[in-house]
Amino acid sequence: QVQLVESGGGSVQAGGSLRLVCAASGDIGTFASMGWFRQARGKEREGVAAIYAGGGATFYADSVKGRFTISRDNAKNTAYLQMNILKSEDTAMYYCAASRTWAGLDREDYQYWGQGTEVTISS
Repeated sequence: QVQLVESGGGSVQAGGSLRLVCAASGDIGTFASMGWFRQARGKEREGVAAIYAGGGATFYADSVKGRFTISRDNAKNTAYLQMNILKSEDTAMYYCAASRTWAGLDREDYQYWGQGTEVTISS
């Protein structure tokens, strides 16, 4: 059974940066897609970024384009989300997800989920 464990969350001021890490217990090379999602209090979970194994194509929500970067290191079974120029509206619980097939920013397309790491941005 694959397990995903997120880390790297925390509290930072607006304009700051954080790097989230998703460590998988299994071989993430078998996953076609890795994604990051977030859920703010009282809101639905939304897709933030996704990366495809084949060719490394990446996709981002409009709200984070130019500020966030998703990457993956299959050799280390790890995925990352570099978050720069953070804003108060980025405050949320962030989740790592993995899919055996190509998946973009739709949470319904992902089969495996981590427990989340909390990000709080103060203005």
